[in-house]
Amino acid sequence: MTTTELHRPELRPSDTRRAFRTVRGLLLAYAGLSAATLAVAFLLRDHADLVTPSVWVRGTIVTAGAVVAVLIAERAARGSRTAYRRLRIISGAMLAATVVIIALPGTFPAWFKAEQGLCGLALLGVAAVLNGRHLRTLFARL
Repeated sequence: MTTTELHRPELRPSDTRRAFRTVRGLLLAYAGLSAATLAVAFLLRDHADLVTPSVWVRGTIVTAGAVVAVLIAERAARGSRTAYRRLRIISGAMLAATVVIIALPGTFPAWFKAEQGLCGLALLGVAAVLNGRHLRTLFARL
């Protein structure tokens, strides 16, 4: 039970654990998919039409961001209101950036945009859980 829950007896600890388990799972899937994308880019590095410099840059940034998000989620799950707020902002920003990447014509190869779409779905789930009533109530100012 987090310290925040001690001040909110109407919230069930099992709901909080479930919410953060879901967030953690989605973020780990996002991180794993991002790391796998870099591995695929490495394997296809000799195909300039499939692996552009933008794939390397975006892939590296996404993977690093996913790892940071997982670490922040762990702090939020332990009751850090600051970490929770950061995670809400970061997940929303990463989701918006993913939508832009997919929408930009000609900047990234189709396989990379498809991968970004899968990452976007994971981030959409993260954002939905983080912005749900339970966690917003849990981390509301006392």
